[in-house]
Amino acid sequence: MKTKAFVTVLYIVFLLLPIYWLLNMSLKTNEEILSTFTLWPQDLTFANYMVIFTDASWYNGYINSTIYVVLNTIITLLVALPAAYAFSRYNFMGDKHLFFWLLTNRMAPPAVFALPFFQLYSSVGLFDTHIAVALAHCLFNIPLAVWILEGFMSGVPREIDETAYIDGYSFPRFFARIFTPMISSGIGVAAFFCFMFSWVELLLARTLTSVDAKSISATMTRTVSASGLDWGVLAAAGILTIIPGILVIYFVRNYIAKGFALGRV
Repeated sequence: MKTKAFVTVLYIVFLLLPIYWLLNMSLKTNEEILSTFTLWPQDLTFANYMVIFTDASWYNGYINSTIYVVLNTIITLLVALPAAYAFSRYNFMGDKHLFFWLLTNRMAPPAVFALPFFQLYSSVGLFDTHIAVALAHCLFNIPLAVWILEGFMSGVPREIDETAYIDGYSFPRFFARIFTPMISSGIGVAAFFCFMFSWVELLLARTLTSVDAKSISATMTRTVSASGLDWGVLAAAGILTIIPGILVIYFVRNYIAKGFALGRV
């Protein structure tokens, strides 16, 4: 028992060590980071965080990322819910092949689609817009959301659909008022994974934006001054980038737990 506790504690320390070191660096000056090895800041400073909160190029990155991530999550769920219902409730020619094809899009690396998306969005005037990144991420998030939601929907008995129709419910009313609340755990899990993928994705977000819609991840990769990388500001940005993920996990933690217990996760 003691061995298990020791291994558990060691594993948690191993996971938290990079986060602690990032926080440690964010509270130091560049001179201290590059000159000495210290386990905690010798000259505590919050100047790195002030740079992010006062420099438009930094805080706009967080705003842009939040906008296209929320857009992507909403679009993905609006498309994935009826698609997953169709796969769950109906049999049609090529349904298994179509379902597998959707998953292959999720398996493909984003680099495969970066150039086509860049050419397409440049041609239609969507380059450097939030909707461009949101739609590009749909290519990967919709298959994942359909796969997750189909597992939840298949667990709901078909008799519920039939009973609702007998009671006079139209399909939109049945889907919105009866069926959707029954799979709320699956929706929460799908929204979580969509949010996390869009929030951390770098290649498409960097390729499809330039100034107006540049994400925080793209901003972090382009932070070079005449004296080199500004390590303290980058560390502070990294800490602030983790916070939205923590908040999302906190608010959907119950749905995630149910999802791992009941759904296809």
